[in-house]
Amino acid sequence: MNPALPATRKQKFLRETKDYLMIALGMIMYGIGWTVFLLPSDIPSGAVPGIASIIYWGTGFPVQYTYLIINFLLLLLALKILGLKFCLKTIFAVFTLTFILSVIQNFVTGELIHDQPFMSCVLGASFCGAGIGVAFSANGSTGGTDIIAAIINKYRDITLGRVILICDVIIISSSYLVLHNWEKVVYGYVVLFISSFVLDQVVNSARQSVQFFIISSKYEEIGARINKDLHRGVTFIDGVGCYTHNGVKMMFVLAKKRESNTIFRLIKDIDPKAFVSQSAVIGVFGEGFDRIKVK
Repeated sequence: MNPALPATRKQKFLRETKDYLMIALGMIMYGIGWTVFLLPSDIPSGAVPGIASIIYWGTGFPVQYTYLIINFLLLLLALKILGLKFCLKTIFAVFTLTFILSVIQNFVTGELIHDQPFMSCVLGASFCGAGIGVAFSANGSTGGTDIIAAIINKYRDITLGRVILICDVIIISSSYLVLHNWEKVVYGYVVLFISSFVLDQVVNSARQSVQFFIISSKYEEIGARINKDLHRGVTFIDGVGCYTHNGVKMMFVLAKKRESNTIFRLIKDIDPKAFVSQSAVIGVFGEGFDRIKVK
C-alpha cells in the first residue's frame, strides 16, 4: 500500500485547532443541556455536573465553581498518574465549560419549558450526550468521572464504561437526599440512558469508515490525487478481466465516510467511466483511523 503523505506542521496545527474548536462546541452544547433544561427543572445528571447540581440544590452554591474545584483536584491527580498529554485537552474543556456555564446562567433564569419535566429531560440529555460525543470525537474529555475511570482502568481490569456507569448511578441516586423526590431521580436515570445513547450515536457516526475498489485506466492519476488531497493510502492490485483476459489495475482505498463525496468527485473529474465499488466497514484500525485496543 502506498503510504499516506506525511502531515506537514501546518496540517498538524490545523487538525489541533479543529479539535479545540470542536471541544469548545461540545462544551457549549453540554452547557445548554445542563443549565437550560436539566438544572432549572431539578433533574439530576451524572458525573461532576451531577455532584455540582446536588450541592447547588442543597446550598445554592453556583454550579460552575463546584464543577471547577472538583475537576481541578481530579486533574492534579491525573497529571501525576496519567501524564500531561491525557490532561491537556481535558483542562481546556473544563475551563471552557466553566466559562460557558457562567455566561449561560446570566441569560437563563427559571425553567425554559414549564411543567414538562420529561421534555426537559429528553432535550437536556440529548444536548449533553451530543456535547460529550463531539468532545470525544475531537479526542477531548469533560473530566470528572472520565478521569476516575481512566485511573482505575490503569490499575484494575475493569472497563471505562462500567466505572462511569457505577459512578453516575451513585450520584443520581444521591440526589434524593436534597430533592426528596423519587420521580426526579427516575428522570435522572432517563437522562443517563438518553445521553449515553446519543453519545454513542455521535461518536460512532464520526468514526464510520468505508472502503473503495476502483478500476480505471487512469489509476496512477487517481491514486496520486487521493494521496495528495485526502492523505489516504492507496493499494494497487493486479487483476485480469474474465471476459477480455486483459490485465487491469484495481485500487483499494480506506477512508472516512465523510470523505466519500470528495473521492467520488475526484474520480469523476479524472475518469467518469471508472468502475467504483463502495462498501461500509465495521472498523478500521491503524494510521489515520482508530488505534488497536486489546488487553
